[in-house]
Amino acid sequence: MSQMIFINLPVADLERSMTFYEAIGFTKDTRFTNHLAASMVLSEEIRVMLLTHEFWSSFTDRRRVNPETEAQVLLCINRVDREAVDAIIAAAVAAGDPCPVQDHGSMYGRSFSDPDGHIWEPMWMSTETVDKGPAEMSHAG
Repeated sequence: MSQMIFINLPVADLERSMTFYEAIGFTKDTRFTNHLAASMVLSEEIRVMLLTHEFWSSFTDRRRVNPETEAQVLLCINRVDREAVDAIIAAAVAAGDPCPVQDHGSMYGRSFSDPDGHIWEPMWMSTETVDKGPAEMSHAG
């Protein structure tokens, strides 16, 4: 069995968030979706769980940060090539907040925020860069 990751995100408006994630290519898994949460599938291994603020609070006593002014995570997802990075950004432009291109030659990415301010960074990296190791993968290089 492969390992899965469930990224849990608090959202203010569940319907609005589901619409956004569907617009950028996620699919809704109705088996795990109700009025409190939605399971949005990126791949067989990666799911985003959108949780209403009330439901989110049932999992942790920690304070939610304000994603409009604070960042707790930056969610980086690999795309197959530069065109796939641009495609998800194009979908997010209509429903989100894209940031400028980050082009480091062998690494290419953009970022956007979902309706609740959670930052996503689709990126592509050449396999040659990966083979060369960490020094080649720095933002400076």
